[in-house]
Amino acid sequence: MSWISSIFDRRRLFNDLNEEMRLHIEERAEQLMREGMSANEAERQARVAFGNPTLMEERSRMVWQWPTIESIVADVRLSLRQLRKSPGFTLAAIVTLTLAIGANAVVFGIMDGLILRPLNVPEADRLYGTQYGDGSGFQSYPNYRDLRARNHSFDDVAAFNFNLGIGMDTGNDPSVTNAFAVTGNYFDVLRVHPMLGRFFHASDEHGPGSAPYIVLTYAFWHTRFNDDRSVVGRVVRLNHHPFTIVGVAPKGLQGTILFVAPDFFLPIVNQDQVFPGNSLNARENTHAVFEVFGHLKPGVSVAQANADVNAIGADLEKTYPKEVSHASVSLAREGLTAFAGPAKAFVAGLMLLAALILLAACANLGSLFAARAADRGREVALRLALGSSRTRILRQLFTEAMLISLAGGALGVGASVALLKKISVWQPISGAPLHIPVIPDAKLYWYALALALVSGFLFGIVPVRQVLRANPYEIVKAGSSARMGRRVTVRDVLLVLQIAICAVLVTSSMVAVRGLMNSMHSSFGFEPHNVMTAGVNLAMDGYNVDTALPMQRRMIDAMRTIPGVESAGLVNGYPPLVYTASNRDYVYKQGTSNLIPANALISPYRYEVSPGYFDAAGTILLAGRSFAWQDDAHAPGVAIINRHFADKIFGSVTGAIGRNLKLQDGTMVQVVGVAEDGKYVSLTEDQEPAMFIPFMQSPGLAAYLVVRSHRDPQQLAEAMRSKMRELDAALPVGLETYSQLLDTVLFPARVATMALGVLGFMGALLAVTGIFGMAAYSVSKRLRELGIRMALGAKKKEVLQAALARPLRLLVIGSASGLILGLLATKVLAYIVYQATPRDPFVLVGVVLAMLLLGLLATWIPAQRALSVNPLTLLRED
Repeated sequence: MSWISSIFDRRRLFNDLNEEMRLHIEERAEQLMREGMSANEAERQARVAFGNPTLMEERSRMVWQWPTIESIVADVRLSLRQLRKSPGFTLAAIVTLTLAIGANAVVFGIMDGLILRPLNVPEADRLYGTQYGDGSGFQSYPNYRDLRARNHSFDDVAAFNFNLGIGMDTGNDPSVTNAFAVTGNYFDVLRVHPMLGRFFHASDEHGPGSAPYIVLTYAFWHTRFNDDRSVVGRVVRLNHHPFTIVGVAPKGLQGTILFVAPDFFLPIVNQDQVFPGNSLNARENTHAVFEVFGHLKPGVSVAQANADVNAIGADLEKTYPKEVSHASVSLAREGLTAFAGPAKAFVAGLMLLAALILLAACANLGSLFAARAADRGREVALRLALGSSRTRILRQLFTEAMLISLAGGALGVGASVALLKKISVWQPISGAPLHIPVIPDAKLYWYALALALVSGFLFGIVPVRQVLRANPYEIVKAGSSARMGRRVTVRDVLLVLQIAICAVLVTSSMVAVRGLMNSMHSSFGFEPHNVMTAGVNLAMDGYNVDTALPMQRRMIDAMRTIPGVESAGLVNGYPPLVYTASNRDYVYKQGTSNLIPANALISPYRYEVSPGYFDAAGTILLAGRSFAWQDDAHAPGVAIINRHFADKIFGSVTGAIGRNLKLQDGTMVQVVGVAEDGKYVSLTEDQEPAMFIPFMQSPGLAAYLVVRSHRDPQQLAEAMRSKMRELDAALPVGLETYSQLLDTVLFPARVATMALGVLGFMGALLAVTGIFGMAAYSVSKRLRELGIRMALGAKKKEVLQAALARPLRLLVIGSASGLILGLLATKVLAYIVYQATPRDPFVLVGVVLAMLLLGLLATWIPAQRALSVNPLTLLRED
């Protein structure tokens, strides 16, 4: 018979089959009655001879079935009926998988956006960034030009740099913007085309300040210019210099760093015009270019390109020993070059913890499925006795597992997509041009589906051994009096594994919280509380180096006149720890004549500060004096160094006072003070040397006013803004507390703490459900025994010990194992969160108390059930 025709005539075929079997049995019974048997005996003998009619019916129906599709449909229908009978179990299982798969999908989406997915440009798979130097990535513009002219590995190379805090005046609303300063061939190397207007090119560059053009990003054009297509050709002013808008970049182009989204692009040859004193063509200016990138030529490997550019770097170091050092070059996929190491380490840690969440969830569900299979032992035994195969029963259990996993996966991926979309538009740091490109795509859905299938297989396979070794006769004979065995079972192992994983997650979250608390109260080398800052870039209002110094002193004097202000000072560029942007300088002995990096005594971080800065910042001077206004360009050069600098070079704090040093430009300075150590670029950095120079002897345009006061921050900010308007109404000023500025530095630790906290909370939930499941199962299987104990006069303590001793013992074993694993993961946790260690007594005590609390919470209901047993009711049941 044709399968296709059988599909549309199914009911008639099944009825005909039943009728045929009935006639066959009746015909045999009539034959036996003719031989002398009674009617009842003849019918019984006919049925015995025929065999199991249900089994015969199923085998006959297989002839008409689509062997796979129809059996799967039948299994799904039966599974849905079974799951509907246990709504509590079904809901708990689906919620568990929703949390676990959702967490893994979110982490995968972040990994895909930051690490796996290339830039949204043509042929991104061959686009690589190069970095000179000691890992910072910065280099000089002349080095870039040499690399572009002499390399044999790239089709062409372009370069770019960050330009933060540019004043843009469109004629009616001046604002602070951010830009990429890029080489003329930037867009040509990326092989992209403008959405509107045109790009500038290398042919537009004819020396410094020769290309006063900008290209807007699509997002900035959309938000600031309201999609105005007539914007092309409009002239705007950047730091008081006219620039013409020549085009708008395509929608998908957010620059060439995944984390940073600029407002517009400007030619790098005009960088000095926007920020005077940037010295683009000075080879020693290693901060002129942030990164160089290009497409590898066909057939050129990354190793070959590395060797090529490293040879160029070594030659530059030999040719220009004073200006070039650390000229080794590394290649990485463009978009994440400068941040690849930390980003990969952080995402890898999250992936590991998310995988532990999924493993714990599978262990939890495996334990529940094993208990569920044990509870359905009589059902399984009856099905086996009626002729069902063990394979068919296992397939039924796997179908239930897959339905639960697919439902949990669907809900989990839905929640993860919603969360990722919120992350993609999240602005964690006000005013910072951060961009988190986590946009869900097809890879996320396939990944979630794979997780769902693997999860369903993992916890669905747990009861296989029970079914394969089930003895129908023994199970039916034991009936409801069957007791839990005392041997170690698969459920025990799974519960211990789950609790251990959850203990690791709880430990990680507590370590992260403790580390963040330590970070907030650690010694920065300054006191950020009660301090307001005002970011002022005088270049935005047309000042130059000569006119900036008097204005900066007037600003400090004006701040000191505000009631409640204790002290005020100024630091050029960025304060310590802000945006992690600090310059290093090479320092030499007094008599050194060959000022090459190899001859340097030390390479400290360098800051230019005003008189009053140390009091305003709360930095303690350990010896010597602070700066005075007399330490100007006409006075001998002076410097203040930190304790680490003094101890390393001069052996002691007091031994450094009065000693002379030579800077890289040949300037002689005398150490007049020693300040306390601090953090200058990263909270996790080893102690670094630092040097402070009077800004009167090294003036600049970009600076931060640092004002200490016990006044309300809002009132102080308004008073500072009013004073700045009196000095220069057209000068943009960004007012923030020092603590707000530190958000940039603390952002990774806070994100890590939040992520680990969420994973720890999920781990705690899984621990509660796992312990509860085991405790409830233990109590339900021993109700008769507990009833007999209570009838014989057992005390409540003895009843609880008999009912819950095993789950609590497994809780202790799992918690101890997890805590040991957490201790072994010290280095990993310390890398993610500053000052984080599981060896902290508060963390150890916290983890012990947390797991104890989770155990009490999970066993509360089973304990109440055990104590409320009515012996008479139980003994009457059987």
